[in-house]
Amino acid sequence: MIKKIFAVIAFAAVTLAASAQSANFDLAKSLDIQNSILKTLAVNYVDSVQFNKLINTGINAMLESLDPYTVYYPEEDEDDVAMMTTGIYGGVGSLIKKRPGGAVLITEPYPDSPAVKAGLQPGDSIVAIDGKSVYGETSQQSSDRMKGQPGSKVVFDVVKGRTGAREQITVKRERIHLSNIENYCILKDNIGYVSITGFTKGMSSELRNVVQALKAQGAQRLIIDLRGNGGGLMDEAVKLLSLFVPKGTMVVSSKGRANGTNAEYRTQTDPIDTQIPVLVMINSGSASASEIVAGAFQDLDRGTIGGTRSFGKGLIQSVRPTSFNGTLKVTTGKYYTPSGRCVQAIDYSHRNEDGSVGAIPDSLTHEFKTAGGRTVKDGGGITPDIVVEAERYSRPTISLAYNDILGDYALKYYLEHESIAPAAEFTLTDADYEDFIAFCENQTFDWRSGSDAEMDKLVEAAKYEGLWESCKDEIVALRAKLNISKADALRLAKDEIKPILESDIAVKYYFQKASSIVNLRYDKQLYQVIDKWQQAK
Repeated sequence: MIKKIFAVIAFAAVTLAASAQSANFDLAKSLDIQNSILKTLAVNYVDSVQFNKLINTGINAMLESLDPYTVYYPEEDEDDVAMMTTGIYGGVGSLIKKRPGGAVLITEPYPDSPAVKAGLQPGDSIVAIDGKSVYGETSQQSSDRMKGQPGSKVVFDVVKGRTGAREQITVKRERIHLSNIENYCILKDNIGYVSITGFTKGMSSELRNVVQALKAQGAQRLIIDLRGNGGGLMDEAVKLLSLFVPKGTMVVSSKGRANGTNAEYRTQTDPIDTQIPVLVMINSGSASASEIVAGAFQDLDRGTIGGTRSFGKGLIQSVRPTSFNGTLKVTTGKYYTPSGRCVQAIDYSHRNEDGSVGAIPDSLTHEFKTAGGRTVKDGGGITPDIVVEAERYSRPTISLAYNDILGDYALKYYLEHESIAPAAEFTLTDADYEDFIAFCENQTFDWRSGSDAEMDKLVEAAKYEGLWESCKDEIVALRAKLNISKADALRLAKDEIKPILESDIAVKYYFQKASSIVNLRYDKQLYQVIDKWQQAK
């Protein structure tokens, strides 16, 4: 018997060694083939070859075949890596917009940024940077020239939006930190609310201060809004959870091939409050670290999850240095919620239009139990305890947003009005909305209703099937009723367009926080979830 055991062990060792040798041989063979091809191209290709560009194209294609999250950043993109992990970069601190061949348009300076300190405002146009014209540059090229080492200076030739005057403005670059806390306040019935946009370094410390401030203001319940939060650092997710569960609680685990990737992550600090009721809002845009947080609250029965199912990204990325100062963000494992669920979509190839996980048959899912004995399932994303669909937008509204016509009108409004009411009180009048409709008359976008758009398919199908002549009159008559003017289409969609317009305009005066303040007034999904949450045990 002992001999048989040793024989099995020996066979396994030989098999593993052979497998490793085979993998190493395949790698060496592939590298040799690649090197041979590059040498052949260098000598024989008809035109000169830009090998840096060619190699980067090959690297990107290679990594894309693995998953969408394994990405290579060459040395010149180090600012993107810093922004991804810390939310910090060196620059002037403003969102910009640039049409092909045009000037750089300041659309949204960040609060207390160098841009604001230098007097740059929404609607100002930068026509030259350090004496060199921006005309003919891409938006990325102009943006790269605006960025730089903190403490360095950049000179802009600016045409002021409100006066048309041309000025030369010198801006001293700073380390720009984008806070992940978009907004916090007290809602009805002493409910504290905080909106979190990401999980970069330091977010949890900010949140600790926010939660303490909300409790000091009388918050007896707490909403953590993670809708649209695409995630970030796992450590920050763990630290967020440590604010609400006992120290030492296991909140997420990971599994991978490399050493150190199989681990349990436990909270390391004392909590602020383990009793305050918590509601976590999620949707299809909530991914990665957001799903770690939502999954832990749900599995530990520490909080209630509301909204719609999350994105379904259960993969962990680690940042690794490469030669020549590059960086590889590589998928190193999968993460699991406390009950053992992996939120990664089972069928990774089939997703919704927004990239989130599609429908998963029950036969492909597995059941898990929460700390309190409730049944939860895997298969992709976190399914809320309280499911309430978000408002759906019409074709004209989506087209207006996609073509940034709403943003263009918000700039126009800002340039024509010195001030507005505070964000919590600001509303557009009927006359303002009619002015917006007049503005849109000269804009190009798809204002057809969904019904009218579907008529194109009906006509095509009728002609293909030989039914067009027999039903042409009825279809033409129906289409005449559905085919409304651009102005009428915008009036019909007023209730969904007006809140977005008010949000975009308020941001021009009061920065990004104003968007959340305005949106809270119209957030039907949130208030429906709150009502059900308060009624539930």
